[in-house]
Amino acid sequence: MRRARGVSLGAMAEAMQVSAAYLSALEHGHRGRPSAGLAHQINEFFGLIWDEADEFARLAQLSHPRVTIDTAGLNPEATELANRLSERIADLPPETLATMLRLLDD
Repeated sequence: MRRARGVSLGAMAEAMQVSAAYLSALEHGHRGRPSAGLAHQINEFFGLIWDEADEFARLAQLSHPRVTIDTAGLNPEATELANRLSERIADLPPETLATMLRLLDD
């Protein structure tokens, strides 16, 4: 969103009162999800309202780059799925990822 709107990393970092390195790490998935406060600041910075703001908040909540899946107590197929997905997710084409997300939304 930042690049699409022509905003430099430095300008946004200054407006958010965070370091450019921190914003860069968030953008590249090297930091955990942003705090609710920072997500709100970003919404205000870009003037997001209603559906756009809700979608941004949803994406921010889901943006944690290191996910742990606890399959303790679940059936063996759940554990197999979690392990196989962790091994292959980097190689899945975008259309397969989109299909899997649609299945989870049902």
